[in-house]
Amino acid sequence: MRADNQQRKPGAGRSEGTRRRTTIHDVAQLAGVSRQTVSRAVNDKGEIDPATKERVLEAVRTLNYRPSRFARGMVSKGGVTTGLVIPDLRNPFFPEVAAGVLEAAEQRGWQVVVWDSRADEDREREALDVLSHQADAVVGYFKNDDAVLARLLGGVPLVLLERGPQQTRFGAVGIDVAAGLRQGMAHLVDAGHRRIGLLDGDGLSGPGPRRTAFLREARRHGLPVDESWIVLCSEHSVAGGEAGAARLLAGQPGITAVVGFNDLIAVGAMRAARSAGRRVPDDLAVLGFDGLALGELVEPALTTLHIDKRRLGMLAVEQVARLRAGEEPLGGADAWVIPELVVRASA
Repeated sequence: MRADNQQRKPGAGRSEGTRRRTTIHDVAQLAGVSRQTVSRAVNDKGEIDPATKERVLEAVRTLNYRPSRFARGMVSKGGVTTGLVIPDLRNPFFPEVAAGVLEAAEQRGWQVVVWDSRADEDREREALDVLSHQADAVVGYFKNDDAVLARLLGGVPLVLLERGPQQTRFGAVGIDVAAGLRQGMAHLVDAGHRRIGLLDGDGLSGPGPRRTAFLREARRHGLPVDESWIVLCSEHSVAGGEAGAARLLAGQPGITAVVGFNDLIAVGAMRAARSAGRRVPDDLAVLGFDGLALGELVEPALTTLHIDKRRLGMLAVEQVARLRAGEEPLGGADAWVIPELVVRASA
Protein backbone atom coordinates (compact mmCIF):
# COMPACT_ATOMS: atom_id res chain seq x y z
CA MET A 1 0.00 0.00 0.00
CA ARG A 2 1.65 3.20 -1.17
CA ALA A 3 0.67 6.52 0.38
CA ASP A 4 -0.09 9.15 -2.25
CA ASN A 5 0.62 12.85 -1.93
CA GLN A 6 -2.81 13.53 -0.46
CA GLN A 7 -2.34 11.20 2.51
CA ARG A 8 -1.19 12.89 5.70
CA LYS A 9 1.86 11.18 7.12
CA PRO A 10 2.58 10.98 10.86
CA GLY A 11 4.61 14.07 11.74
CA ALA A 12 3.34 16.09 8.77
CA GLY A 13 2.78 19.77 9.49
CA ARG A 14 5.86 20.10 11.68
CA SER A 15 8.98 21.84 10.52
CA GLU A 16 12.04 19.67 9.81
CA GLY A 17 13.62 21.01 13.00
CA THR A 18 10.75 19.92 15.24
CA ARG A 19 9.50 16.74 13.52
CA ARG A 20 9.67 13.83 15.92
CA ARG A 21 11.27 10.55 14.97
CA THR A 22 8.93 8.04 13.32
CA THR A 23 7.99 5.28 15.75
CA ILE A 24 6.98 1.68 15.33
CA HIS A 25 3.46 2.79 16.26
CA ASP A 26 3.38 5.12 13.24
CA VAL A 27 4.37 2.27 10.93
CA ALA A 28 1.76 -0.05 12.45
CA GLN A 29 -0.93 2.62 12.05
CA LEU A 30 -0.10 3.26 8.38
CA ALA A 31 0.13 -0.44 7.52
CA GLY A 32 -3.00 -1.32 9.52
CA VAL A 33 -1.27 -3.95 11.64
CA SER A 34 -0.05 -4.39 15.22
CA ARG A 35 3.34 -3.30 16.56
CA GLN A 36 4.24 -6.98 16.95
CA THR A 37 3.56 -7.57 13.25
CA VAL A 38 5.80 -4.63 12.34
CA SER A 39 8.53 -6.09 14.55
CA ARG A 40 8.22 -9.50 12.87
CA ALA A 41 8.37 -7.97 9.39
CA VAL A 42 11.35 -5.72 10.14
CA ASN A 43 13.26 -8.55 11.80
CA ASP A 44 12.44 -11.01 8.99
CA LYS A 45 10.52 -13.45 11.15
CA GLY A 46 8.85 -16.28 9.27
CA GLU A 47 5.46 -16.20 11.01
CA ILE A 48 3.95 -13.50 8.78
CA ASP A 49 2.33 -13.85 5.35
CA PRO A 50 4.24 -12.30 2.43
CA ALA A 51 1.54 -9.78 1.47
CA THR A 52 1.35 -8.39 5.00
CA LYS A 53 5.13 -8.26 5.23
CA GLU A 54 5.37 -6.29 1.98
CA ARG A 55 2.68 -3.86 3.20
CA VAL A 56 4.63 -3.25 6.41
CA LEU A 57 7.93 -2.78 4.58
CA GLU A 58 6.27 -0.32 2.20
CA ALA A 59 5.07 1.68 5.24
CA VAL A 60 8.63 1.52 6.65
CA ARG A 61 9.99 2.98 3.40
CA THR A 62 7.25 5.61 3.15
CA LEU A 63 7.85 6.88 6.69
CA ASN A 64 11.63 6.44 6.56
CA TYR A 65 11.43 4.35 9.75
CA ARG A 66 14.79 3.16 11.08
CA PRO A 67 14.62 0.76 14.04
CA SER A 68 17.78 0.92 16.11
CA ARG A 69 20.38 -1.83 15.79
CA PHE A 70 20.08 -2.25 19.55
CA ALA A 71 16.35 -2.92 19.30
CA ARG A 72 16.81 -5.41 16.43
CA GLY A 73 19.39 -7.26 18.49
CA MET A 74 17.06 -7.56 21.44
CA VAL A 75 14.19 -8.79 19.30
CA SER A 76 16.37 -11.40 17.62
CA LYS A 77 17.20 -12.84 21.03
CA GLY A 78 13.54 -12.99 21.96
CA GLY A 79 14.20 -10.91 25.08
CA VAL A 80 12.05 -8.30 26.79
CA THR A 81 13.67 -4.89 27.13
CA THR A 82 12.42 -2.39 29.72
CA GLY A 83 13.45 1.26 29.62
CA LEU A 84 14.07 2.90 33.01
CA VAL A 85 14.02 6.71 33.13
CA ILE A 86 15.60 8.18 36.28
CA PRO A 87 15.72 11.95 37.03
CA ASP A 88 19.09 12.11 38.80
CA LEU A 89 21.49 9.18 39.13
CA ARG A 90 23.74 11.28 41.38
CA ASN A 91 21.02 11.25 44.05
CA PRO A 92 21.53 8.00 46.04
CA PHE A 93 17.76 7.49 46.28
CA PHE A 94 17.37 6.63 42.60
CA PRO A 95 20.11 3.98 42.23
CA GLU A 96 18.33 2.04 44.99
CA VAL A 97 15.09 2.22 42.99
CA ALA A 98 17.02 1.16 39.89
CA ALA A 99 18.47 -1.78 41.83
CA GLY A 100 14.94 -3.00 42.55
CA VAL A 101 13.99 -2.72 38.87
CA LEU A 102 17.16 -4.55 37.79
CA GLU A 103 16.70 -7.31 40.34
CA ALA A 104 13.08 -7.95 39.39
CA ALA A 105 13.87 -7.76 35.66
CA GLU A 106 16.77 -10.20 36.02
CA GLN A 107 14.48 -12.69 37.74
CA ARG A 108 12.30 -12.63 34.60
CA GLY A 109 15.21 -12.74 32.18
CA TRP A 110 14.59 -9.19 30.96
CA GLN A 111 17.07 -6.51 29.94
CA VAL A 112 16.95 -2.94 31.30
CA VAL A 113 18.09 0.24 29.55
CA VAL A 114 18.68 3.15 31.97
CA TRP A 115 18.29 6.80 30.95
CA ASP A 116 19.12 9.77 33.19
CA SER A 117 16.67 12.55 32.29
CA ARG A 118 18.29 15.05 34.72
CA ALA A 119 14.72 16.12 35.63
CA ASP A 120 14.51 17.92 32.28
CA GLU A 121 11.28 17.66 30.26
CA ASP A 122 13.10 17.88 26.92
CA ARG A 123 15.40 15.02 27.90
CA GLU A 124 12.35 13.05 29.04
CA ARG A 125 10.80 13.44 25.61
CA GLU A 126 14.09 12.46 23.97
CA ALA A 127 14.23 9.36 26.18
CA LEU A 128 10.70 8.34 25.23
CA ASP A 129 11.41 8.91 21.54
CA VAL A 130 14.42 6.59 21.72
CA LEU A 131 12.81 4.01 24.00
CA SER A 132 9.73 3.76 21.78
CA HIS A 133 12.15 2.07 19.33
CA GLN A 134 14.25 0.11 21.81
CA ALA A 135 11.96 -1.03 24.61
CA ASP A 136 8.96 -3.29 25.07
CA ALA A 137 7.90 -1.25 28.12
CA VAL A 138 9.02 1.84 30.04
CA VAL A 139 9.25 2.57 33.78
CA GLY A 140 10.21 5.91 35.22
CA TYR A 141 9.77 9.38 36.65
CA PHE A 142 8.23 11.95 34.29
CA LYS A 143 7.25 15.61 34.49
CA ASN A 144 5.43 15.52 31.14
CA ASP A 145 1.67 14.97 31.36
CA ASP A 146 -0.20 11.85 30.26
CA ALA A 147 -1.13 13.21 26.82
CA VAL A 148 2.51 13.89 25.91
CA LEU A 149 3.64 10.52 27.26
CA ALA A 150 0.96 8.67 25.29
CA ARG A 151 1.82 10.48 22.04
CA LEU A 152 5.55 9.81 22.32
CA LEU A 153 5.31 6.17 23.38
CA GLY A 154 2.70 5.18 20.83
CA GLY A 155 1.23 2.26 22.76
CA VAL A 156 4.36 1.00 24.56
CA PRO A 157 3.30 -0.05 28.11
CA LEU A 158 4.28 2.58 30.70
CA VAL A 159 4.52 2.49 34.49
CA LEU A 160 5.01 5.77 36.35
CA LEU A 161 6.93 5.88 39.62
CA GLU A 162 5.73 8.00 42.55
CA ARG A 163 2.34 8.69 41.03
CA GLY A 164 -0.71 7.07 42.52
CA PRO A 165 -2.93 4.81 40.37
CA GLN A 166 -5.67 7.46 40.49
CA GLN A 167 -3.30 10.17 39.20
CA THR A 168 -2.58 8.74 35.74
CA ARG A 169 -4.09 6.67 32.95
CA PHE A 170 -0.97 4.45 32.93
CA GLY A 171 0.28 1.83 35.34
CA ALA A 172 1.73 3.39 38.49
CA VAL A 173 3.47 2.75 41.79
CA GLY A 174 3.01 5.50 44.37
CA ILE A 175 4.56 6.50 47.68
CA ASP A 176 1.98 7.17 50.39
CA VAL A 177 3.46 10.49 51.45
CA ALA A 178 0.44 11.33 53.60
CA ALA A 179 0.83 8.16 55.68
CA GLY A 180 4.53 8.89 56.14
CA LEU A 181 4.10 12.47 57.27
CA ARG A 182 1.31 11.42 59.62
CA GLN A 183 3.89 9.32 61.46
CA GLY A 184 6.64 11.93 61.29
CA MET A 185 4.59 14.90 62.44
CA ALA A 186 3.07 12.88 65.28
CA HIS A 187 6.59 11.96 66.42
CA LEU A 188 7.69 15.62 66.45
CA VAL A 189 4.55 16.80 68.23
CA ASP A 190 4.86 14.03 70.83
CA ALA A 191 8.42 15.29 71.48
CA GLY A 192 6.96 18.70 72.34
CA HIS A 193 7.53 20.62 69.10
CA ARG A 194 4.92 23.20 68.11
CA ARG A 195 6.88 25.34 65.67
CA ILE A 196 7.80 23.06 62.77
CA GLY A 197 9.02 24.12 59.33
CA LEU A 198 9.25 22.33 56.00
CA LEU A 199 12.12 22.35 53.52
CA ASP A 200 10.20 21.47 50.37
CA GLY A 201 11.63 20.33 47.07
CA ASP A 202 8.52 20.20 44.90
CA GLY A 203 6.50 23.31 44.28
CA LEU A 204 7.50 25.04 41.05
CA SER A 205 4.23 23.99 39.38
CA GLY A 206 2.07 24.12 42.52
CA PRO A 207 2.02 22.47 45.95
CA GLY A 208 3.40 18.96 45.86
CA PRO A 209 2.25 16.01 47.99
CA ARG A 210 4.74 16.63 50.81
CA ARG A 211 3.66 20.24 51.29
CA THR A 212 -0.02 19.29 51.09
CA ALA A 213 0.38 16.50 53.66
CA PHE A 214 2.58 18.67 55.91
CA LEU A 215 0.00 21.46 56.08
CA ARG A 216 -2.80 18.96 56.64
CA GLU A 217 -0.98 17.39 59.58
CA ALA A 218 -0.05 20.81 61.01
CA ARG A 219 -3.72 21.82 60.98
CA ARG A 220 -4.73 18.50 62.50
CA HIS A 221 -2.35 19.07 65.42
CA GLY A 222 -3.36 22.72 65.76
CA LEU A 223 0.12 24.04 64.95
CA PRO A 224 0.68 27.72 64.08
CA VAL A 225 2.02 26.90 60.60
CA ASP A 226 1.39 28.69 57.32
CA GLU A 227 3.20 29.07 53.98
CA SER A 228 5.84 31.31 55.58
CA TRP A 229 7.09 28.25 57.47
CA ILE A 230 7.87 26.50 54.18
CA VAL A 231 10.97 27.13 52.07
CA LEU A 232 11.43 25.66 48.60
CA CYS A 233 14.91 24.22 48.02
CA SER A 234 15.96 24.64 44.41
CA GLU A 235 18.29 21.62 44.58
CA HIS A 236 17.51 18.21 46.07
CA SER A 237 20.99 18.10 47.62
CA VAL A 238 22.88 18.74 50.85
CA ALA A 239 23.87 22.18 49.56
CA GLY A 240 20.26 22.91 48.60
CA GLY A 241 19.06 21.89 52.05
CA GLU A 242 21.71 23.95 53.80
CA ALA A 243 20.80 27.09 51.84
CA GLY A 244 17.07 26.51 52.31
CA ALA A 245 17.40 25.90 56.05
CA ALA A 246 19.49 29.06 56.45
CA ARG A 247 16.68 31.07 54.85
CA LEU A 248 14.04 29.34 56.94
CA LEU A 249 15.86 29.89 60.25
CA ALA A 250 16.51 33.54 59.38
CA GLY A 251 12.84 34.12 58.60
CA GLN A 252 11.41 31.99 61.41
CA PRO A 253 13.99 31.93 64.23
CA GLY A 254 11.47 30.41 66.64
CA ILE A 255 11.32 27.11 64.73
CA THR A 256 12.38 24.11 66.85
CA ALA A 257 11.96 21.32 64.26
CA VAL A 258 12.22 20.98 60.51
CA VAL A 259 11.06 18.34 58.02
CA GLY A 260 13.23 17.78 54.94
CA PHE A 261 11.82 16.90 51.52
CA ASN A 262 14.43 14.15 51.39
CA ASP A 263 17.38 12.94 53.44
CA LEU A 264 19.96 15.01 51.53
CA ILE A 265 18.04 18.21 52.24
CA ALA A 266 17.66 17.16 55.89
CA VAL A 267 21.43 16.62 56.22
CA GLY A 268 21.90 20.09 54.74
CA ALA A 269 19.54 21.43 57.42
CA MET A 270 21.76 19.95 60.12
CA ARG A 271 24.76 21.72 58.61
CA ALA A 272 22.83 25.01 58.53
CA ALA A 273 21.85 24.51 62.18
CA ARG A 274 25.48 24.06 63.22
CA SER A 275 26.50 27.14 61.23
CA ALA A 276 23.82 29.09 63.10
CA GLY A 277 25.07 27.85 66.47
CA ARG A 278 22.15 25.48 67.02
CA ARG A 279 22.56 21.97 68.38
CA VAL A 280 20.71 19.05 66.76
CA PRO A 281 18.39 17.88 68.22
CA ASP A 282 18.49 20.04 71.37
CA ASP A 283 17.86 23.34 69.58
CA LEU A 284 16.55 22.03 66.26
CA ALA A 285 15.11 18.58 65.55
CA VAL A 286 15.55 17.38 61.96
CA LEU A 287 13.43 14.76 60.17
CA GLY A 288 14.35 13.34 56.76
CA PHE A 289 12.24 11.55 54.15
CA ASP A 290 13.97 8.74 52.20
CA GLY A 291 15.78 6.29 54.43
CA LEU A 292 19.16 6.53 52.72
CA ALA A 293 22.16 4.66 54.15
CA LEU A 294 23.78 8.10 54.43
CA GLY A 295 21.45 8.90 57.32
CA GLU A 296 23.19 6.34 59.55
CA LEU A 297 26.62 7.83 58.84
CA VAL A 298 26.07 11.49 59.70
CA GLU A 299 26.35 12.85 63.23
CA PRO A 300 23.85 12.85 64.81
CA ALA A 301 22.26 9.95 62.91
CA LEU A 302 19.23 11.09 60.95
CA THR A 303 15.68 10.30 62.00
CA THR A 304 13.81 9.66 58.77
CA LEU A 305 10.74 8.30 57.03
CA HIS A 306 12.15 5.22 55.34
CA ILE A 307 10.92 4.30 51.86
CA ASP A 308 11.55 0.74 50.66
CA LYS A 309 13.12 1.83 47.39
CA ARG A 310 13.92 -1.64 46.09
CA ARG A 311 10.31 -2.65 46.61
CA LEU A 312 9.25 0.44 44.66
CA GLY A 313 11.32 -0.72 41.69
CA MET A 314 10.22 -4.34 41.96
CA LEU A 315 6.54 -3.36 42.07
CA ALA A 316 7.07 -1.34 38.90
CA VAL A 317 8.36 -4.44 37.09
CA GLU A 318 5.36 -6.39 38.38
CA GLN A 319 3.11 -3.73 36.87
CA VAL A 320 4.95 -4.04 33.55
CA ALA A 321 4.47 -7.82 33.55
CA ARG A 322 0.74 -7.42 34.17
CA LEU A 323 0.36 -4.84 31.39
CA ARG A 324 2.27 -7.01 28.92
CA ALA A 325 0.02 -9.95 29.80
CA GLY A 326 -3.09 -7.86 29.11
CA GLU A 327 -4.07 -7.83 32.80
CA GLU A 328 -5.26 -4.92 34.88
CA PRO A 329 -2.38 -3.23 36.74
CA LEU A 330 -2.15 -3.51 40.50
CA GLY A 331 -4.38 -1.02 42.28
CA GLY A 332 -5.39 -0.02 45.79
CA ALA A 333 -2.93 -0.70 48.60
CA ASP A 334 -0.93 -3.09 46.39
CA ALA A 335 0.27 -0.18 44.23
CA TRP A 336 1.56 1.97 47.11
CA VAL A 337 4.71 1.91 49.21
CA ILE A 338 4.15 3.25 52.74
CA PRO A 339 7.11 5.01 54.45
CA GLU A 340 8.03 3.87 57.95
CA LEU A 341 9.39 6.12 60.69
CA VAL A 342 12.97 5.24 61.72
CA VAL A 343 13.90 7.07 64.94
CA ARG A 344 17.56 7.92 65.40
CA ALA A 345 19.31 10.81 67.13
CA SER A 346 18.35 13.90 65.09
CA ALA A 347 14.71 14.10 66.22
